[in-house]
Amino acid sequence: PPQTPTPVIPREAWEGCSVLLDINDGDRLAFFRLTPGRTVKIGDKSCSLQPLLGRPFGSLFRVGPSGLVPCAANDKPRGGGGADGQAQDETRDNRSLVDNNTAQTLSSEDIEAMKREGASGDAIVEALIANSSTFGNKTVFSQEKYKLKKQKKYAPKVLLRRPSSRSICETYFKKYPARIGFMRVDALSLLLSMANVGAYSDVLAVDMVGGLVVGSVAERLGGTGYVCSTYLGSAPSSIDIIRMYNLSSDMTSRIFQAPLGDLCSLQSAGDAPSVLSGSIQRDLVEPAAVPDESLQSSLAKPINTEVSDGNAQSMTVQPINMEVPEPATDDHLNQGDISMSGKQ
Repeated sequence: PPQTPTPVIPREAWEGCSVLLDINDGDRLAFFRLTPGRTVKIGDKSCSLQPLLGRPFGSLFRVGPSGLVPCAANDKPRGGGGADGQAQDETRDNRSLVDNNTAQTLSSEDIEAMKREGASGDAIVEALIANSSTFGNKTVFSQEKYKLKKQKKYAPKVLLRRPSSRSICETYFKKYPARIGFMRVDALSLLLSMANVGAYSDVLAVDMVGGLVVGSVAERLGGTGYVCSTYLGSAPSSIDIIRMYNLSSDMTSRIFQAPLGDLCSLQSAGDAPSVLSGSIQRDLVEPAAVPDESLQSSLAKPINTEVSDGNAQSMTVQPINMEVPEPATDDHLNQGDISMSGKQ
């Protein structure tokens, strides 16, 4: 008989899902949960996240007078100068330019007046270029650099990205590398490949990097097979990062945690497969929706490294309880300057 198709993660953003916002081409990366009334502060404007609902991942938005507005299909970043500009660049340089704040005739009051009149960010950038007395004397490279700087300030762009193993690893490595053990995405990919993680695999993982490895394994399994996260001592390691993956209920129901001491005792007793299988079938639960909560408190839980009793005879396999409050990672990943110790 044909097998039931594996549930896939939707390609569009939906209410309650986690999203990764890439602001100004990587200048700022932030995770958000799309809940009613949720906003993101870009510059001096607070924008609602409701326009993101129903939009496919990979969509580009700009900040308009009323908030986030989808960019047109032909809206592309400004390119470099043409052939004429390249020829002129050979005879121009910036040696005679002096940065004394007198080249721009458009004042801040004029810019604020344009904003009140509903002028777009691109219109403000064009006005700044037209009122600059030194723009025409700059090299082509300097002109593009000037445009890009003003665009990021007055016409920022927001890219809607899906939280995946790659995007989550890259974001944490850029902002909080210590929380994922300074693991780069290429090291994570090599780890999954060398472990031969694939569909219908039963994987045993030791995850002490916040759940990045367990989440990556569950994402690759795609709702098939099982992943057991083991740990030393009686207190399980935090794996809260898996809540950013937008995994389906079938995927999360296949993630379990069990102490390493109990697994070793069952292996020595020779009944590990039967007991583990019975525990998995008995403990399957349906995860529930979870509210937002600060990730910093959940990821900062101390790990008890005290080894449990090796003579334990009962298998304590625990399914992942999705009723634990959901972390809102934008509270700390939005910060520009973050120390390696996690203190702001």
